[in-house]
Amino acid sequence: MIRDYYNRHALDEKLRGAPRPPSANHLAIGHRQAVAMALAMAGEEEAVEKLLSSTTEFAVRFSAPGEWLVVSENDTPEGLQRRLDALCSARVYIVDQSEARVLFRLSGPSTRRILAKGIGLDLHPTAFAVGTSANAFCGHIAVNLARTGEDAFELIAPRSFAESLFDDLMTMGREYDLTAAFAA
Repeated sequence: MIRDYYNRHALDEKLRGAPRPPSANHLAIGHRQAVAMALAMAGEEEAVEKLLSSTTEFAVRFSAPGEWLVVSENDTPEGLQRRLDALCSARVYIVDQSEARVLFRLSGPSTRRILAKGIGLDLHPTAFAVGTSANAFCGHIAVNLARTGEDAFELIAPRSFAESLFDDLMTMGREYDLTAAFAA
């Protein structure tokens, strides 16, 4: 059997079939977002950070000093790269990560309790406020974790670990009736 993996989501097999109605705690899997890594050139870190934070057209996630993940729901990968080139001109290197990363959105009243089972960060609102992001391990998988709302988090993980992370999150959320589906 020949399979074409191009344009095939890493979790197609896991999320195949009729979706259940979402429960209060829900895991939405991003399906068509553009993700880019923005790497500031030497000495341009502060300028790039100011430029990236000056726009609301895409979400910016801190990844490391001088390095950010940029997520856009509205752009194609090529469109996001053009937009970042225009915004930051010659101050940044841009690497498309759209096919290499999977976006998980976890929301609901029990999100902090679910994540506490696998992430060794203090997720209390005073320690990890809305808009904060950090690299962390969820179990054995390296993720970029961002708090996007009072009871909402995003995890960006390498595509090759998406199935394992999905299984881990579903196990961690079993007692809270966690449901999952592709994002609308």
